[in-house]
Amino acid sequence: MTETQGLIVGLILMFALFVYTFWPENAFASQREKSRLDYLLERKDQLYENLRDLNFEFRAGKYPDEDYQVQRAVLENEAMILMEEITTLQQIRN
Repeated sequence: MTETQGLIVGLILMFALFVYTFWPENAFASQREKSRLDYLLERKDQLYENLRDLNFEFRAGKYPDEDYQVQRAVLENEAMILMEEITTLQQIRN
């Protein structure tokens, strides 16, 4: 292989790698837009996980009792409001 042929092959390979690396993907176009209900269901899961973590950390002695009670009340109140809205949206949807 001559030096010119090697240079041409190298340039073609560099161009192919550039195209492969920066070619736009259409994966984002296939995603559907989340509805309010989808968002609320994800938030519910997150709240329940936060409650589980709070209980675990309290049992491990990382939270004093009064802080635990306040945090738990805040999370439970938010979960209650969230569940009411989820129920309302599910009834409207059906």
